[in-house]
Parts: sequence; C-alpha cells; structure tokens
Amino acid sequence: MSETQRTITPADILSPAEYDQQRKALKANLIPMKKLRRIEVGPFATFYFENYATMWLQVQEMLRIEKGGAEQIPGELAAYNPLIPQGDELIATLMLEIEDEKRRSATLLTLGGIEESVFLEIGGDVIRATPTEYDDRTTPDGKTSSVHWLRFKLTTGQIAHFRNGTERVVLGVSHKNYGHMAVLGIETRAALAKDFA
Repeated sequence: MSETQRTITPADILSPAEYDQQRKALKANLIPMKKLRRIEVGPFATFYFENYATMWLQVQEMLRIEKGGAEQIPGELAAYNPLIPQGDELIATLMLEIEDEKRRSATLLTLGGIEESVFLEIGGDVIRATPTEYDDRTTPDGKTSSVHWLRFKLTTGQIAHFRNGTERVVLGVSHKNYGHMAVLGIETRAALAKDFA
C-alpha cells in the first residue's frame, strides 16, 4: 500500500469480502509505519500524523462497521480524503487521551481553543497548525473536543530543512493550561518526510 498517494478513489476500495480476508494482515503491516507517525506531547496529547495508508484503512474500517455498501463510499471519501497530505503539508489527528471520564470532562473544560495553540518549529521557523475544515471543536462554554484534525502548511524552504536533519524539529502545544513540546526523532522525521512531494 502506498504511503505517498494523495487521493483515495473508489477503485482503491476493496470489497467487504476481500477486506475481511486481508484485514488482519493489512492492519499488522501498518503498525510499524503508524508507530513512527505517533508523537506524544505531554501527559495526554497524542498526535497521529495521517497519510494515504492511514486514511485508506480508516475508510475500509468505516465501510466494514457501517455496512453501507457502494452508496457509502462517496461520503467516506469526502470525509477522509481531506486528511491526506497534499505534498506541502503535514496533517495530524490530535487526541486528548484521558481514560477517567470525570477527569477527562473536567480537563477538556480547561482546554478550550487548544487546537489554535499547536505549532511545529523547524530551526527558527514556527508553523502554526490550522484546524481542518471540520466544525468548530470547542463549544461556546469553553469545552474542547478530545479529537482535533490539524494541518501544518510548510514552505519549500521549511520542507528542505525538515528533510535535511540538521535543524531540530519540535512539535508543541502552547495553550495556557497545557504547555508541552516534543522533539521529533530521526526515524519519525524520515517517515513524515514522505508526506512531502
């Protein structure tokens, strides 16, 4: 399965029978790649950087769960194709992972607008994440969602610095109630560099 394709088409979708037959192997084959694309920032913010392969699997899983057949495919492609990087960007699902339900609810009330405080720093350049074109993930009462989709648009120069490995790359959150950063390792950088054309 390609990591560098930019769009899932109906022709890429396996039939339910084919997918069920191959599902275990397909999911197992993606584990090493997904591991390199997962970055923890602080105690409970985890970023999952998406690509064609992760979104293709998500579409197949949605079709398997909802059993909507061919009629469901256009809707799933419309939902997940925008989360595939298009050559000058990285796209991540940010998950705020707090197991205890009461603690999660109380914490999310303190993190309104967290999706506006995420950044990628490459050398001296700071790239602010922008939420993808989905509905607002923070409610009027200030409670944020536990899931956000974020886009990092890079210039040609920033992509070159990201790839060359000589400048440090940091993923961070600068929210007033959650300020944490993580330095991207060499293997993660190599994996994410495949998202650039």
